Amino acid sequence: MSRTEAIDQVADHLAAAGVHRRRLLHVVALLTEGWHPLADLIRRTALPRRTVEELLTVAGDDVDCRGDRWRLVPDRVAEYRGRFDLDRLPESIAPGAAELAGHAAELAQLRADIAAVPPSLPALDHVPATPESVLRRALWLAERYDLSGARLLCLGDHDLTALAVCAVAPELGVEGLEVTVVDLDERTLEYIDGVASERGYPIRCLHADLRFGLPSAVAGWADLVFTDPPYTPEGVGLFAARALTALRQPEQGRVLIAYGFSERTPALGLKVQQELQDLGLAFEAILPAFDRYVGAQAVGSASDLYVCQPTAKSRKLAGHPPVAIYTHGSQSVEGRTAVDEHSRSELMRIAAAAEYRVNTVRLPAWERPLTAPAGSALALDATADPGPWLLRALMAANTERAAVLVVNSHPDLADEAGQRALGELLSAKFELRFLRSTPEPNLAIVVAEKTASTTVEDQLVRALLDRAHGKIANIWREALISASETRSPGNALTKNEARDRVTEAAERAGLRPHETLVRLVDLPRHRLGTVLAAVRSSVT
Repeated sequence: MSRTEAIDQVADHLAAAGVHRRRLLHVVALLTEGWHPLADLIRRTALPRRTVEELLTVAGDDVDCRGDRWRLVPDRVAEYRGRFDLDRLPESIAPGAAELAGHAAELAQLRADIAAVPPSLPALDHVPATPESVLRRALWLAERYDLSGARLLCLGDHDLTALAVCAVAPELGVEGLEVTVVDLDERTLEYIDGVASERGYPIRCLHADLRFGLPSAVAGWADLVFTDPPYTPEGVGLFAARALTALRQPEQGRVLIAYGFSERTPALGLKVQQELQDLGLAFEAILPAFDRYVGAQAVGSASDLYVCQPTAKSRKLAGHPPVAIYTHGSQSVEGRTAVDEHSRSELMRIAAAAEYRVNTVRLPAWERPLTAPAGSALALDATADPGPWLLRALMAANTERAAVLVVNSHPDLADEAGQRALGELLSAKFELRFLRSTPEPNLAIVVAEKTASTTVEDQLVRALLDRAHGKIANIWREALISASETRSPGNALTKNEARDRVTEAAERAGLRPHETLVRLVDLPRHRLGTVLAAVRSSVT
């Protein structure tokens, strides 16, 4: 192909794009500036990867490729810039730096925070947003809404939106803001919790798998809910439904959703939008290409910001969501496979042992206590566990015996340290046995049997583990009163005395006020040991 033919083909390709020609012109303009990685061409124009690749193919020998970097051949730059009038092209459609002006310190801090956050987990559809996008979210929220005295809930926050909002709040005159982060990823919760504690940010971190429920402490709590959910119709629908449950005043609250779809597959975007409309959500605004990502090239490394207003029917329409919501791995919409009958039978046999009955295999959902009839044991299939299910299910299990089927590579079983850590957290309630490579080489069964609490300290901890769905302070206080009555009949602690002892022990242990006002099952894992140690210390 001659060079004249190449530029003519590019011109024809641009003309065929019609009103969408401008973003393709931006790709051409970037190529005239010098070398650009393909990911940069995609992210800065919000074009799907295939669309950018098609343009590069059309340009033929007029473009150079070096690894994954592309440019226009230098001696062709002048002709391209003149032919397509690129000097008159408006600035890139990517959100500009102007709106971030004056926030250099916050942006630098956010870049460092994002660089230090635990790595993305593809199985949880983590695709990190750029620091500029996260800061833009925070500034938009603070400028659009009066955040003073407001409650912001972030459903999933590997992007660190909560940290960004708290960073910009003081200079924008925001006072009394409360932020809660709910996430499935224990690593993300520990990271945000540590940074927030160090900087004095008003952030509370709670654990949940939204497929099984929302922490009770945030039900009816929030004024605004922000989420960047898995980009499946099921995922967006689930996170939006949980967001509706979390709103304090639905008629005033807003649900803000980052979601992107490829312009090449509008039917998928329509299906997601129908999920939101089926929840009675009105689209108050859709801000196109609001966010940019490091990845997600199929959707142009970009997402729109959906500002959703609930209607009177929204809460009633938020039904029970599906378990498969992600796009990758065993928990994806397509990837979930049932455990074979042999493995289920072996799980039930081991759970039952000699003296128990087991009638069925259940999922390890922990939104409420997991119970079994007298003389029965629990058999739980947690083979799709991304990591946190096993501990939470055993905390929720109120039975003499339970058996949980997991993959052999589960992080709590993979080495002796993991097994020991899990056993120590639950030692006052269960004795654990780990049957590796059972019933298949890639599976394992964790057997939990109730232990006898021999010390007062163990009895207090056991009370919390047995009632993991009650408010920590209340269960702790009642356990102290019961223990004192057992030790000194007729001379038990009063409610006020027990409450004071709880407060003193919590302060000595450095617990934050909210950590005794939530359910034990909702606490992030990295704080469970501290809370249980504080409970033990309250005996004397």
